[in-house]
Amino acid sequence: MSNETASEKSLELKIFIFLTVFLAPILSVLLVSALGFSIWFSQILTGPPGVS
Repeated sequence: MSNETASEKSLELKIFIFLTVFLAPILSVLLVSALGFSIWFSQILTGPPGVS
């Protein structure tokens, strides 16, 4: 029983480190990049804000 709990805790720690160190920053960068790209592309199509 103790062996299972230790291995579960080890796996949980590895998953937590993966999520916080790798996955969250990568997803943040991708999200901000996608937003910037969509704004840039919409301004190509419609022109900058304030142009009549």
